[in-house]
Amino acid sequence: MKAPAVYIITNAHNTTLYIGVTSNIQARIYQHKHKLTKSFSNKYNLTKLVYFEQYEEMRDAILREKSLKKWKRIWKEDLITQFNPHWVDLYSSIL
Repeated sequence: MKAPAVYIITNAHNTTLYIGVTSNIQARIYQHKHKLTKSFSNKYNLTKLVYFEQYEEMRDAILREKSLKKWKRIWKEDLITQFNPHWVDLYSSIL
């Protein structure tokens, strides 16, 4: 899926959320899952993809990422639950 995307990943217990933006969601989530970079997601074991949105233009994805990062946690949780009610790992759905 080479397209601009905003995504949210979490850990096994759904206690920490990370919002990111990428031009290749498959590759980026693979990097998170295999801890290929030293990052916030690696430090907190964030490997479960629970939400994503795809865009035509990267600038739209970046604007959405910035907006979501300002949201209260409860709003983010509601967004994820509407999209993915059981907070399952969606990685296989983007392959």
